[in-house]
Amino acid sequence: MALDGIVISNIVNELNCSLVGGRLYKIAQPEADELLLTIKNNGTQYRLTISANAGLPLIYLTDVNKTSPITAPNFCMLLRKHVNNGRIIRISQPGLERVIDFELEHLNEMGDLCKKHLIVELMGKHSNIIFCDDKNMIIDSIKHVSSQMSSVREVLPGREYFIPQTTDKANPLEVDYETFAELVYSKPIPLVKAIYTSITGISPIVSEELCYDASIDSTTPANVLSENEQKHLYTIFKGIMETVSSKQYIPNIVYKGNEPIEFGSLELSIYQDTDSKESKKAGGLLTCVKYSTISEVLHTFYATKNAISRIRQRSVDLRKILNTALERNYKKYDLQLKQLKDTDKRDKFKVYGELINTYGYGIESGSKSFEALNYYTNEMITIPLDNMLTPKENAVKYFDKYNKLKRTFEADTKLVAETSSEINHLESISTSLDIALAEEDLVQLKEELIEYGYIRRKGPTGKKGLLGKKGYVGKKVKITSKPFHYISSDGFHMYVGKNNFQNDELTFKFANGGDWWFHSKTIPGSHVIVKTGGNELTDKTYEEAASLAAHYSKGRDQEKVEIDYTERKNLKKPNAAKPGFVIYNTNFSMVADTDISGLNIIHD
Repeated sequence: MALDGIVISNIVNELNCSLVGGRLYKIAQPEADELLLTIKNNGTQYRLTISANAGLPLIYLTDVNKTSPITAPNFCMLLRKHVNNGRIIRISQPGLERVIDFELEHLNEMGDLCKKHLIVELMGKHSNIIFCDDKNMIIDSIKHVSSQMSSVREVLPGREYFIPQTTDKANPLEVDYETFAELVYSKPIPLVKAIYTSITGISPIVSEELCYDASIDSTTPANVLSENEQKHLYTIFKGIMETVSSKQYIPNIVYKGNEPIEFGSLELSIYQDTDSKESKKAGGLLTCVKYSTISEVLHTFYATKNAISRIRQRSVDLRKILNTALERNYKKYDLQLKQLKDTDKRDKFKVYGELINTYGYGIESGSKSFEALNYYTNEMITIPLDNMLTPKENAVKYFDKYNKLKRTFEADTKLVAETSSEINHLESISTSLDIALAEEDLVQLKEELIEYGYIRRKGPTGKKGLLGKKGYVGKKVKITSKPFHYISSDGFHMYVGKNNFQNDELTFKFANGGDWWFHSKTIPGSHVIVKTGGNELTDKTYEEAASLAAHYSKGRDQEKVEIDYTERKNLKKPNAAKPGFVIYNTNFSMVADTDISGLNIIHD
């Protein structure tokens, strides 16, 4: 979601509370299109990041400092010359535009009090940071825009600054019903588009939220709404604008699992309804997490997005290897099942042979078939015969077919079990790859793929490099990934394995016999261990541990998942079984929610 006018107004309100009255202590330009301002106010030091990056324009308060070039760029030097140690006297947003105006007060070279404006425009590829005097004349900007680059407005020193009015949009804080109706309801386009193309600062997602709150299909043409629908929609719109005017913001991020997919300064009900269009588009169960500040929202959203993007890029090769192996095994499994099904008629041939031996004395020479009573079912059946063979030879022929199919059945049954086991193992690794949050998590997954022959270990081929297993070479890397650690509402420690090796470690080395084990039923997932400390688990802890097992499973995109749970002492690991595989005969089951947003994770 781009920064819309409502999010900008939330940022302006936050900056006014923190920065107005403060002094510009340091001005740095760590990137070509980014400023980092350090402001001291009321005994507190703040850092403000302002980015005019065309792909990701941002502004938020941060604790993170960035290294700046040794030689400051010209724009940075200009700001230091004019406003370093200047005071911020006002931060404003014109209308609900994606523009923030910092009004600065400073002393010039003669000691006279002067005012300047640092104007931040957060408009996608047109984003800019512009420095102006108190007469709206541009002194300089972080990006120069000439007439060859834009026919709408030049952004060059000496030019007058103004906000370009490229479309006929109304200020949502001032628009009345008549103007709203004239701009929105007259257009023969989908209602959602008619709203955000007619009103300043309204993003497509806020427009969708308006339609949802008004119970109107957003794809309905705006010019076909009834009078009641028009009035009702405007009432909803005014309610949202009153929320913005009264600064009752609700900074929040909408998550799909651990991945943030949307953020806003208003509560987005459209994502909390599992039947809504936006929820279905997201393709899974969504949770909304509220934050205390919009700066925290922006920092968390983009930092998490970047981390997930980085992990996905680094996991591309692993996922490709997994998908190739899975596809190959799926095809092999289907072929083996088909071959196994073809052996279903083996018992029929055995019965044919037995019946021919039993009633063979009555078969005439040269017969192509004969009828006999099947003493297994007490029914008459017709048995095909080869008229070139004697009855005894026909019986031998059927027994040969039976024995061949019997051998095929036994071999295929074993192969199907082996292939099914391999598919389950690969799917469990795929599930682990889905929940990997850091690069160290990928290292252990790669080790598992190496150990089971899907990847060849790179390294020297000398004796010291040999693993002595399956011919892999090179030395094992150091594993630093640790299981997830949660605390239940009633204080019990809960641990979740991130991969099969961690699952084995948790279940068979870390857990005691009286601890409880949770796992998704019939589908791949993580082992969840709850340490009891000799105490009885509470009902709430059972539910929370089951939710962890549901969330960290292949069914995490579902609303509910069936979970098996039992005491650790009831688990066994068969000899030569793959990591993460256990068997048990005593267990309980429950259906658990996959939402774990309320659980407290511990960062060890």
